[in-house]
Amino acid sequence: MVNLEPDEARLLLNVAMMAIGSNRFQSADTILAALERFRPKEASLASARAVLLMSAQNFQGAVDFIDRVGLVKFPDSAMLQAFKGMAYLRMERPGDARAPLEAAAGQTVDMAAAKLAKDLLSWQIQ
Repeated sequence: MVNLEPDEARLLLNVAMMAIGSNRFQSADTILAALERFRPKEASLASARAVLLMSAQNFQGAVDFIDRVGLVKFPDSAMLQAFKGMAYLRMERPGDARAPLEAAAGQTVDMAAAKLAKDLLSWQIQ
């Protein structure tokens, strides 16, 4: 069996995120699938997959993934909650976005997720 060191996993995750940013969604999906196989307990991979789906304009797919996989494996992930709210906003469903955004904004463990959620909530109100 192949052993994937933490530094190697971070490097591959960065490559996947660069692929997403370059609209190379299939390449990113392939990298993420490999990482998920070797590092199944990494919440950052679930967040990256949500970003992949949203970047590909598959907002309902992002919500479905977050609900069926992401939050099942990582129920305390504020970033997944923030991304779920963001996906709902992109689908023009602010009522559905409010609860996950408020959950992410109200926690104090992941300040990046809290800030994202607060920014999205304030943007939604304007």
